[in-house]
Amino acid sequence: MSDLPTAKPANEIGYRGATACVAAGITYRQLDYWARTELVGPSIKSATGSGSQRLYSFRDILVLKIVKRLLDTGVSLQNIRTAVEHLRGRGVSDLESMTLMSDGSSIYECTSPDEIIDLLQGGQGVFGIAINKVWTEVEGSLATLQGESVADGTLISSSNDELSERRKRKGA
Repeated sequence: MSDLPTAKPANEIGYRGATACVAAGITYRQLDYWARTELVGPSIKSATGSGSQRLYSFRDILVLKIVKRLLDTGVSLQNIRTAVEHLRGRGVSDLESMTLMSDGSSIYECTSPDEIIDLLQGGQGVFGIAINKVWTEVEGSLATLQGESVADGTLISSSNDELSERRKRKGA
């Protein structure tokens, strides 16, 4: 299920399921189903039984949001599965410069404006998803949400102001 190496950087942040759902704009039911069917699973830590926590990486959440966008535009789950397999083989920096185009049935990867123009001139491509825009949205969402250190499990809040720290301590 995971395309990332097993050795995790000490400074890597993992995000629990509820946080991944908020950042990706999906329901927990979708997240659970996609993990169980291996469409998009957690690359940091998989569930090991009832009550265990999955940990998702930034990249996982990015792919979750892309899957949600593709589903919302009517792309079939089978084609989305193929696109996700393709995305797994790409480096993170490759993803940031990519645009996914679709005619509703097929998904095309475009990495330059010329490729997008060629696709549109061929009469294909009804909509596009600029992954760098999705990337920015996910970063913005995660900036206000809590993650945890992969190295030691300590909770990490991107928002370090005093009020949010007090709310965290109170559990509000």
